[in-house]
Amino acid sequence: MELPLPPHWVPESVEGVWRVPYEQRAAEAEAWARTHALRPAREDARRIGLVLVDVQNTFCTPGFELFVPGAPGDNRRLCEFVYRNLGSITEIVPTLDTHVADQVFHAAWLVDSDGRHPPPYTVVSAEEVEAGVWRAADPAHQEHLLHYVRSLEQKRRYRLTVWPYHAMLGGIGHALVSAVEEAVFYHGIAREISPDFEIKGDNPLTEHYSALGPEVTEGPSGQEIGRSNVALLERLLHFDAIVVAGQAKSHCVAWTIDDLLAHAPAAAERLYLLEDCTSPVVVPGVVDYADEARAAFARFVDAGARVVRSTDSIESWPGLEPEATRR
Repeated sequence: MELPLPPHWVPESVEGVWRVPYEQRAAEAEAWARTHALRPAREDARRIGLVLVDVQNTFCTPGFELFVPGAPGDNRRLCEFVYRNLGSITEIVPTLDTHVADQVFHAAWLVDSDGRHPPPYTVVSAEEVEAGVWRAADPAHQEHLLHYVRSLEQKRRYRLTVWPYHAMLGGIGHALVSAVEEAVFYHGIAREISPDFEIKGDNPLTEHYSALGPEVTEGPSGQEIGRSNVALLERLLHFDAIVVAGQAKSHCVAWTIDDLLAHAPAAAERLYLLEDCTSPVVVPGVVDYADEARAAFARFVDAGARVVRSTDSIESWPGLEPEATRR
């Protein structure tokens, strides 16, 4: 059953950064649960997991480091989806892109032949590293850098991109968008379940677009530098429906879904993509990944995933068994 939007909801709030009034919202969420006879999530016969990929200020709030232009509208629809479907969403799994300054994709890691760091959005190829156009700022990392850019190209991943400093651990950009944080908190109180926060991207030696694993897992000598998040994968596979939203459609959302389907192809039949709650990376005049995002979603549909909209009734989603029939 879809619910009305709660009285505290202000759609325009998605573009702001503010403190969630936890005590007040907790009391309101408990009262809302009683009014609408919401059961604890642990009693759900049909388990729906909502994966929120990197819905953080750094990507979603105007003026922040890697702002995705479509994100505010995505987040308004996302919050309303959560509020309307409090009784259907079993658990929310927010991922948090998490970085420090000295990582392989930040300018501090690289220099040119004159010792200058690259500007944001520089794309670094294996050929350029081999030719000395770019090298590791710390000579001890040079062997790793060469191995890393070669590995990316061999795997047909995006080439190494120098991103602006973003999602900095301890900074405001790292936090969930305030309105989304509020909706996640409200859901947790109303359904008596804590969100399952997942940290990703804090390994300095590799990029980590996917929530399920890094781009490169081995160093130049075959040593392990990262591994798949098996615990998260197993958690997702326990859901009857895996719903995915967040930012950016062209990068972290796409790679998360790619990894999920690579590890568990059969999961496609219970995978639902909220197409109106995700947008690609677009920096006018600099980069535009809209085509890559469209191609990725077409690939997922071919694999069996369903593309849905946040305004569609969950009970109308194709392939999803109605809650009532599972009781």
